[in-house]
Amino acid sequence: MNRNPVIPFVLIMVFGIGLMFLLSFKGLGDAKELAAEKEGGGEPTEEVAANPEDIYKSSCITCHGDQYQGGMGPKLVGVGDKYSQEELADIVVNGIGSMPAGLVKPDQAAGMAEWLSNIK
Repeated sequence: MNRNPVIPFVLIMVFGIGLMFLLSFKGLGDAKELAAEKEGGGEPTEEVAANPEDIYKSSCITCHGDQYQGGMGPKLVGVGDKYSQEELADIVVNGIGSMPAGLVKPDQAAGMAEWLSNIK
C-alpha cells in the first residue's frame, strides 16, 4: 500500500484557497452594507423609545429604581410637587447635579415631564 503523501497537502491547499475566496466575497458584501449605513441609507441601528415609561425603563431605572424609590439618584415619587413641568423638562434634557444631560431628547421632554409630575 503506497500512499501519495502530497494528496493531503493539496486538499488542504484547495480548501484554504476556496475559504479565502468565500470570505473575500462576504467581506465585500459587508463593506457595501457599511458604506450605505454610513451614508445614511442603511437601517437605523437604534430604536427610540416611544412613551415616557419606555424611556424611563431604558435610561433612568438604573439610578432612580424600578419603583421610583431612588438609589444612586433621588426618588421620583412626588417630584411633581417639588418641580414644575417646565423645570422637569429642562432637567431631563440638560441634567442636574450628577445626572448626565442628553438622556431624553428635547422633543420627548414635555411628555416625560408630564409623566414624571404624575408619579405618586
